[in-house]
Amino acid sequence: MRNVDLVVIGGGPAGMCAAVSAYNAGIKSILVLERDAALGGILQQCIHNGFGLHRFKEELTGPEYAHRCEKELRELPVEIQCGTMVTDISRDKVVTAVSPEKGVEKIYAKAIILAMGCRERPRGALNIPGSRPAGIFSAGTAQKYVNMMGYMPGKNVVILGSGDIGLIMARRMTLEGAKVHAVCEVMPYSGGLARNIEQCLNDFEIPLYLSHTVTKIHGDKRITGVTISKVDEKMQPVKGNEFFIECDTLLLSVGLIPENELSKGAGLSLDNATRGCIVDQSRETEAEGIFACGNVLHVHDLADYVSEEGEIAGKGAAEYILGLQKKTEKISVSGNEYVRYTVPQFLSSVEGNMKIYYRTGSVLSDVTISVVADGVVVSKQKKKKIVPGEMQFVLLKDGDIPEFTKEIKVCIDKN
Repeated sequence: MRNVDLVVIGGGPAGMCAAVSAYNAGIKSILVLERDAALGGILQQCIHNGFGLHRFKEELTGPEYAHRCEKELRELPVEIQCGTMVTDISRDKVVTAVSPEKGVEKIYAKAIILAMGCRERPRGALNIPGSRPAGIFSAGTAQKYVNMMGYMPGKNVVILGSGDIGLIMARRMTLEGAKVHAVCEVMPYSGGLARNIEQCLNDFEIPLYLSHTVTKIHGDKRITGVTISKVDEKMQPVKGNEFFIECDTLLLSVGLIPENELSKGAGLSLDNATRGCIVDQSRETEAEGIFACGNVLHVHDLADYVSEEGEIAGKGAAEYILGLQKKTEKISVSGNEYVRYTVPQFLSSVEGNMKIYYRTGSVLSDVTISVVADGVVVSKQKKKKIVPGEMQFVLLKDGDIPEFTKEIKVCIDKN
C-alpha cells in the first residue's frame, strides 16, 4: 500500500481540471488514474467543434480541448497512471487498482475525486421487439468507429433518440456519404442543444420525428428496417400511425448514465434524478473526503461546465485535506414541480459565490426563476425559454444566503 494526498479517478476533462485545481490550491501529492491508454476521456472521439467557447473563449474540437487541459496538467508534477482500472474504493479512502505494469495495488488517499464520466444506455434497456441482428449501435460506439477507427457502420441509417451524440452522428454519417433517413424522439421535444438541431439536422435536411419511437426491428442476420410509431402523451404507441423505413443501421442515442459502480460499491447515496452522487457546493459526497464531478455526477451538455465542476471539486478536496473547510448545518437544496433536479443537493456552507445547476422537465416559455431561502426570495431572473436538453444555473453571490438557513428552493414560475 502506498500513500498519496489525493487520488483522482478518471482522466477526462473533469479529472484533469480537478487535479490542476487541487495542485494550485496547495496539494502536491496527486495521483490521476485513467483506464484508457491516454488522457482525454470521451473528447478523444469528439472531432467536431463547439468546445471551449466558455472556458477558452474560442471554438475548439474535442481533441483540441482535451489537449489544452492535458497540457495544463502535464506542466505540473502530478503523477499520471494510464491503463489503470480502479476496481474498488472504500469509505476510508482506500483505492484498489489494477494495471499491466503494477498488477493489483492498494492506494491510501487523504481524499478521492470521482470523475469516471458516463456510459450510454444500451438497447437492452429499451425493450424494442425484434431479433438481434447486426447493424444496431449506440451513437457513441458508431462515433468511435467512424472518427477513431475509420469504419463506417452502414449506409442507410435511422437514429433513435435526439441526444447530442445522436444529432452530431446524423451530421457525421451524412458527411461520410451515408443517408440518414430520420431521427426519432419519443418525447415531444428534442433532448439535444438547439444549436445541434440547427447545425446537424436542419442544415442537412434530416427529418426529426418528435413523439415517435421505434416499435419493431426487422431483419435476421443484418437489420433490414424499422417500424416507427407515433406515441401518445403516456408514451404508448398510437395504432394506425406506424410506418416502415428501410435501413441497414440503427443508432441509439437514448440517454447517458453516470458510471457509478464504484460509488455504489462504497455505499454512497445516489440521486434518483441525476443517477449521480448527492453532493454539497464543493462537490463533496455524504462520505467525508470523497468528491464527485463531471458526468459521473450528472450529465452535462458542455465540456466547459464539466471542467468548471472539476475545478470546484479540486479546490474542495484541497480545502478538506488542508483542514480549511468551514461547515455549517446541512441546508437542503431542491426545486419546485418544474425543476427535475438540482446540483448541489445540499449546502454545507453559505460562504463564497456558488452556482446551483438545474434542469427542467419540460419546455417552458416566459418564466421567472427564483431562489427562495426559508420562504424569502434571495435571487430572481427571467428567461424567455428553457428546455430539458440545456442545463441551466443560478449564480448566488457571497451573502445572498442568510446564515442559519435550513432550506433553499429553486422555483420556476410561469409569467
